[in-house]
Amino acid sequence: MRTDYVHGYTAAETRRLTDQAQTLAELLHGGLEYPPGARVLEAGCGVGAQTVQLLTRHPGIELVAIDISEESLAQAKARVEAETRGGVEWRCADLRELEGEQFDHVFVCFVLEHLADPVAALTSLRRLLRPGGTITVIEGDHQSAFFHPRSAAAQAVIECLGDLQAEAGGDSLIGRRVQPLLQAAGYDDIRTEPRTVYADETLPHLVDGFTRKTFIAMVESVREKALATGLLTPTQWAEGIRDLERTAEPGGTFHYTFFRAVGRT
Repeated sequence: MRTDYVHGYTAAETRRLTDQAQTLAELLHGGLEYPPGARVLEAGCGVGAQTVQLLTRHPGIELVAIDISEESLAQAKARVEAETRGGVEWRCADLRELEGEQFDHVFVCFVLEHLADPVAALTSLRRLLRPGGTITVIEGDHQSAFFHPRSAAAQAVIECLGDLQAEAGGDSLIGRRVQPLLQAAGYDDIRTEPRTVYADETLPHLVDGFTRKTFIAMVESVREKALATGLLTPTQWAEGIRDLERTAEPGGTFHYTFFRAVGRT
């Protein structure tokens, strides 16, 4: 299940993930209910940005968080200890190493987009769920990004991110596929809904937290790779980023859609 993480393991990426989790907490987690005592697996916890949300929103759960990066897990542990009182069982592991364990719920956020075979991952996770257990999958879709002022240069830098993610074995458009992926993996009662972010100057917390610190920061994380592979010239890249930044200025608007699906065993 291992693949290259296109955004890189940098301090800037850690900040971006933190800003994203805080800004979108209600959008991504609202309506989810994990009762006290439930055994929950967070598959691909990364630096713990979503782990904090799980613990604070669902007190009393028995949370197991796994990731394939020891460095990310170390950051996750430090974050959780600093921001919550909840306990977590941490595992540096591939999800296939959990064979034989059982969970009531599985939470997978921004993970499938980086995998070459998401159906295989979802199938492995289904085997870990007790009868009647649920899986929650949250993914984005970069083609759902549209904005004002319109700009071909801005669209080009976004497409660089998608191209590089595809080269690394992932899919930046996977949000639109979460329902058929879960169906192919054998889940039942699948319910999928769009979770849309819209930001303009009347919503300054979203302009700053999402447009600037989440989306534009995500695109900028692949600058060096995009230039090194010749996808754009430095001048083209700078023009595209500048045009994206205009969407966060007065008169600009930005829209993006995430997809959240819940399936059962």
